[in-house]
Amino acid sequence: MKATITAIAHSVPSEVYDNQWFEDKIETTDEWIRTRTGIRERHFAPEGQGVTDIILPAAQEALRRRGLTPADVDCIILCTVTPDRVFPSSAAILQRKLGAINAWGFDLAAACSGFVYGIYTAAKLIESGAVRNVLLCGGDKMSAIIDFTDRATSVLFGDGAGVVFMEPGTDDAVGVMDAILKMDGNGEQFLHQKAGGSMRPPTIETVTNREHFVYQEGQSVFKSAVKGMADVSYEIMERNGLSAADVAWLIPHQANLRIIDATADRMGLSKDKVMVNIDRYGNTTSGTIPICMSELYESGRLEQGDNLVLASFGAGYTWGAVLVRWGLPRIQSEEGLA
Repeated sequence: MKATITAIAHSVPSEVYDNQWFEDKIETTDEWIRTRTGIRERHFAPEGQGVTDIILPAAQEALRRRGLTPADVDCIILCTVTPDRVFPSSAAILQRKLGAINAWGFDLAAACSGFVYGIYTAAKLIESGAVRNVLLCGGDKMSAIIDFTDRATSVLFGDGAGVVFMEPGTDDAVGVMDAILKMDGNGEQFLHQKAGGSMRPPTIETVTNREHFVYQEGQSVFKSAVKGMADVSYEIMERNGLSAADVAWLIPHQANLRIIDATADRMGLSKDKVMVNIDRYGNTTSGTIPICMSELYESGRLEQGDNLVLASFGAGYTWGAVLVRWGLPRIQSEEGLA
């Protein structure tokens, strides 16, 4: 029995911020941002909203498409590095807002690799019989931890979320087929948040020193990401006997267009087999891959039996690749989305 995706949806805040918005705030230009990252706009949630507010519409839509109610949800896994609060978990907060009165669940923090870690975790819970289904959410409100005075990082991120509903499949030829997940804690020094945890709790000093934002040594992270994401994506193809012709889509984490291109090249894939939406959303961290999957589905470009390689690299370092064989039929045209 394989765990399979039976519904999918995504949501982003309504407010769009293009590259020109940054030109009045930091020393940058639209051309500089586009040529180095591939990003031209992103969405930011308003103050007072948390990541669960971004996720909630996608969760509701996924359940609607599946024809279920919130009471039918057995388990919620919420992948994020920007929880509403330190505690309780954002999974618990989403459970309340959604009305999923019969669900238990937890948050999963693996930075940009959150969703690939999460989909494998959800699959194994389902395949073991421990749960009947999982509402798997990947999302972040990165605007809450961006230093908008930092030219190097502020332009990279956006807010957004994607949700998949997962259940036991009836056909072992589709579902979550394989995963290779990796981690190297030596990467901590290059990508982290300096303060806010138990080692360095918030103080007047940490706030004054702007230590509650994303800190990144860009070149070190870029070099590790190019190799890590490309190698693990090729490895999962090789382990499953897949050639480039057998892969319908590479669905990569949307951090940088050059990293995406390097991964596709390593796999031998042409650009028409690579899902890219970084230009419209930026890096939504745990949200990038499920948003990409949802947009592919809504556009009618996913076919039953398609081999999808989901690949990511994030803080930790964490990285990995998951092989999914798509099982949903094309979305019905009467929904106005295909």
